[in-house]
Amino acid sequence: MTLDRAAGLTETARALAAGEVTSRALVERTLARIEATQGTLNAFRIVRAEAALAEADAADRELAAGARGPLLGVPVAVKDDMDVAGEPTAFGCCGEFPPVAEDGEAVRRLRAAGAIVVGKTNTCEFGQWPFTEGPAFGATRNPWSTQHTPGGSSGGSAAAVAAGLVPAALGSDGAGSVRIPAAWTHLIGIKPQRGRISTWPRGESFQGITVNGTLARTVADAALLLDAASGNHPGDPHRPPPVRAFEAVGRDPGRLRIALSLTPPFTAVPARLRPEVRARVVALAERLARLGHTVEEADPPYGRIGLAFVPRATAGIAERVSEAPFPALLDRRTRSTARLGRLLGGAPLRAARRAEAVLHRRIGAFFTSYDVVLAPTTAAPPPRIGSLARLGGLATDRAIIAACPYAWPWNVLGWPGVNVPAGFVPDEGSSAALPVGAQLLGPAHSEPLLVRLAAQLEAELRWHEAWPPQPAAAGAPVL
Repeated sequence: MTLDRAAGLTETARALAAGEVTSRALVERTLARIEATQGTLNAFRIVRAEAALAEADAADRELAAGARGPLLGVPVAVKDDMDVAGEPTAFGCCGEFPPVAEDGEAVRRLRAAGAIVVGKTNTCEFGQWPFTEGPAFGATRNPWSTQHTPGGSSGGSAAAVAAGLVPAALGSDGAGSVRIPAAWTHLIGIKPQRGRISTWPRGESFQGITVNGTLARTVADAALLLDAASGNHPGDPHRPPPVRAFEAVGRDPGRLRIALSLTPPFTAVPARLRPEVRARVVALAERLARLGHTVEEADPPYGRIGLAFVPRATAGIAERVSEAPFPALLDRRTRSTARLGRLLGGAPLRAARRAEAVLHRRIGAFFTSYDVVLAPTTAAPPPRIGSLARLGGLATDRAIIAACPYAWPWNVLGWPGVNVPAGFVPDEGSSAALPVGAQLLGPAHSEPLLVRLAAQLEAELRWHEAWPPQPAAAGAPVL
């Protein structure tokens, strides 16, 4: 049997366990595809070629001896804000960073499941922006249109999965940074419950708004990676009860009450949902109605939820800047945000943290009337490379809010959300068709329900059968 780039995480793991392919062959193919696309997509900051091949050989020996594991021998990637032993964690920053001594908890759990981490994917500086560009590594490009960003901050992971370089990857989400690139590259992106996937060696990342999540082409693959990476370090402050997302795939979600929420939460900067994106999200709502769900327009009572977000986000940047070994090399916008974070790091930050419980009660009450919220993931399709990276601080913030006003409230709440592909919209400046997405949002610990609903949609729409128009790796061997 041969496996091409369409083989996802689940199929690859099955083929390895059945002896139909070797881990070394898969890793060799993966490395060849990364090399062939690095000059165009630029998805990876670090490629662990020698180490990954050695780990693949070890996995093949285990498989031959009868050992099994959920991901034994499967190549995956992780975002460069996660510690991989022996590699630096630069998190999008310039400068030479020392290698870390130990795996972060999420990476440790992937390895325990048998996965081969082939490399660390690009991310913008400290994961602040919905584009993956910077002087440390250049611009990461969207496989669907290389003139456009794949989004951010998990843009490298999204580009790698969308192009078929790896079957799945980990990212992190502090204001939509898994869901936004998933939307803009036609992927499934799961932002799980806070604490579901450990962020250790940081007990809380960015004052608790950032979580680790998964990117894949199918719901099953994203759920399988979620289960493999889930779990806690003894020092983690957030330890949600376990769920099994993969087991939820294919199960009937029942007839659900779904709130279609098209109004962006309040921000100080105006945000407008582009008509072509709105049409794609409404089409998904209509499909859900045809599947038997009750769908009606209704918006969660967000109120001034932004007052609970900004102090946490900016204080998190200030913490990272204070630890940076080369602060003079940081983007001027990063340094400006850090100054704001230091100003807000006292009483405003404490008030923002206290507000979370109030928001849980108020927005939680909304889920007595509805089971799931369906909302746009972004208000616009992916912007062109360079269009945001060259802006000043205030202009960047305004552009980000205008394009991406929908995702961040669920980071304040710490609850699960899943991006699903919503289709394609035309690019105004070319003949490209650009992906957009929609979010399925739920209350605390609702990953299984969201996965069941996403899988039901996937069975109808077969979005994973669409591939970027250009080959993932011209000249790379197909095994």
